Amino acid sequence: MDNTSAILMIKALDGLYARSVATAQNIANAQTPGYRPLRVTFEQALADAAAKGDAAIAAVEPQVERAAAGTPDAELRIDLEMGNAAGTAGRYGAVVDILNRELQMQSLAITGSN
Repeated sequence: MDNTSAILMIKALDGLYARSVATAQNIANAQTPGYRPLRVTFEQALADAAAKGDAAIAAVEPQVERAAAGTPDAELRIDLEMGNAAGTAGRYGAVVDILNRELQMQSLAITGSN
């Protein structure tokens, strides 16, 4: 795995972690009157940075914002939040699995055994 791919995956894990924390806060506050859910974005910024090199990728940070009042996104729906939590966990697990397999292959290449 090249350095750029590794940095991209680590930054993706950072963004997914931030999203899981925000989603957990949203779920915890589902019954709080007037609560506007948190939303995390990072995918487009990461995709844009990928074309600019490792330093640009490393500079990407997840953006956490409250849903704007009066928009459909400001209504917290627990079913959607639970789906978001499951999707985020699945994506996080997939990226960790890819990184783990890459480390296993590198170890095999170095040691010549599993």
